[in-house]
Amino acid sequence: MIALQGAIFHLKVQIAFKLQDLAYQTTNLISFRKALVEDMVGKVQELNRENFAVRQHLKYAELYSNADNYNALTYTANMIALQGAIFHLKAQIAFKLQDLAYQTTDLISFRKTLVEDMVHKVQELNKENFAVRQHLKYVERYAEPDSYNALTYEDTLLMGQELAPLITPEEDDAKALRFDALIYGIELAYLAGKKYGKARSDLFKKVSAVASVANIPEIMAQAELIDKILHTDYVENAGINEFEHIRENLRDLMKYIPQTSVRYDTNFDDEILSVDWNESDLENDDLKNYKAKAEFYVRQHMDNVVIAKLKSNVPLTAEDVQALEKILWSEVGTKQDYEAEYGQKPLGEFVREIVGVDMNAAKEAFAQYLNDASLDSRQIYFVNQIVEYIVHNGMMKDMSVLQEAPFTDYGSIVEVFTDLSVWAGIRQAIERVNANALAA
Repeated sequence: MIALQGAIFHLKVQIAFKLQDLAYQTTNLISFRKALVEDMVGKVQELNRENFAVRQHLKYAELYSNADNYNALTYTANMIALQGAIFHLKAQIAFKLQDLAYQTTDLISFRKTLVEDMVHKVQELNKENFAVRQHLKYVERYAEPDSYNALTYEDTLLMGQELAPLITPEEDDAKALRFDALIYGIELAYLAGKKYGKARSDLFKKVSAVASVANIPEIMAQAELIDKILHTDYVENAGINEFEHIRENLRDLMKYIPQTSVRYDTNFDDEILSVDWNESDLENDDLKNYKAKAEFYVRQHMDNVVIAKLKSNVPLTAEDVQALEKILWSEVGTKQDYEAEYGQKPLGEFVREIVGVDMNAAKEAFAQYLNDASLDSRQIYFVNQIVEYIVHNGMMKDMSVLQEAPFTDYGSIVEVFTDLSVWAGIRQAIERVNANALAA
């Protein structure tokens, strides 16, 4: 639910942004936009300022608690998701460029540049940030350049799942970044052997819009390239080098596209920018190891009844475990494959660690304490950190994490819970969440 609510909030922001256009200044649409803004302000004002994760973004929580700050929205609201999309695209391109067919001087150099940029992006993440700490294992792994020497398909999945949402926005023109995303998406589709007709059409529309204001000196300087794109088969015959040439030379011209052409802006969430791999791809060389196959399957089948139960903290039955055995020991691979990777780890535990726990379900598991008026603010804070940890990690088997920040922000367990019977009850609640991933 938390991801769904976030997605709905993001959609409302984008709609409110679009409704600022002069074409939509009618009584009904002005009223509609006002209602959207009031709803968003309400959602932001409801955020718990004592929550550690909220405190990391308090500047923005305060900014968007005021309706006046929605009067002239910019692309900024979309920037974090856009940066994450670009990071994931670069990871997938770097993976594909390892193929023998692409070991040319230019493409080796291009891949090196991509890797250096990704390493820099990961290294600049603030490890004190709560959200970053939840993914610290992957942050530390991909902050090392050597981790990119022989990327696997599993690496691209992990980077998209664990790191892309953490990537911080650059101080760059939003239209230029969206053009980057468009071209990187085309490059990935080219490398993956997939069609990219819609993206190519978007490219033509953007370049055509730039050409409509060719009296600008910077645009005139690229007249030859623009003409080749619009009036020859240059794009149809282009490879990675040509696409990069287009991106590097035209990205900074996107800011000149007339406002009336804004409808041509590509939605970076479209199919070309996150190339979808269907189930048949599980059999190709990109997914030749069992671990990648299994984790990929779970992430692509979140609506599976048993996987959804694990996400919702609903106890598993013996029949549920049998269903997981059929998937993981028959369809994706064999029992021997699974045990070679994960030993005797229970199947429910394996899946839960991938999908995490829904925020509402996690809060329900600790509702007795979150709603207990006798608990003080330090104790409520501690329980909230447990909830957030379980949401991200699915379980809390290693209790030693409770001896580290953020759990120790206000003291150790014995300092926060002077009545240890309260802590004993909280620990039992943790153990119940863990147990729900196993068959009764």
